[in-house]
Amino acid sequence: MRLNADFDERVVIRPDDYDWVASPMPGVERMMLDRIGDEVARATSLVRYAPNSTFSRHVHGGGEEFFVLEGEFGDEHDAYPAGTYVRNPIGTAHSPHVGANGCVIFVKLQQFEKEDQQQFALDTRSAEFQPGPVDGIEVLQLHKHGSERVSLIRWAPNTTFERHTHNRGEEVFVISGAFYDDDGDYPAGTWIRSPHGSEHAPFTKDEGALVYVKVGHLPRQ
Repeated sequence: MRLNADFDERVVIRPDDYDWVASPMPGVERMMLDRIGDEVARATSLVRYAPNSTFSRHVHGGGEEFFVLEGEFGDEHDAYPAGTYVRNPIGTAHSPHVGANGCVIFVKLQQFEKEDQQQFALDTRSAEFQPGPVDGIEVLQLHKHGSERVSLIRWAPNTTFERHTHNRGEEVFVISGAFYDDDGDYPAGTWIRSPHGSEHAPFTKDEGALVYVKVGHLPRQ
């Protein structure tokens, strides 16, 4: 399967575009955002676990990164409530399971560099954000390796950031509120992938926003 596999193209998927498909495991569904491969794939997805569902034990051949959006995700290592960011590098393994409330996660698979071996879970609800580059923006750095940077960015209402260019691309997932730029509006649940060399001037309106942002990571065609 090849889905949104041209990294030189801009892609925007809003909640109205969601098309959930069943995974091989009962009670587990996926909303595929981009994908290269079949069941084992380089993939970016939303994964929705029904209450009390499980997924079979698997090894992360290319690494796994996820953010818990709703409910609580769990495995044999720990429980991860909404707001938790987790990185499992190449060679790690687990057996996911969820409790009575189910969960939804934003997950990226098979996208780690071999040297990127940091494994951790961070509860972002209690983490301390730092002042951003302009008033009204706060930043929580989640991870960095090479040119890749992963952050949560908290936008106050009616905040504007200068026009800037994305070197090696940018991915944004809107966790809450609403995000805007000169190309459109992006409500909570929207995923945006912008290619190398693209640019925009983002801003918020009265809702403000909390967004996951990854930059400097997209493969060049």
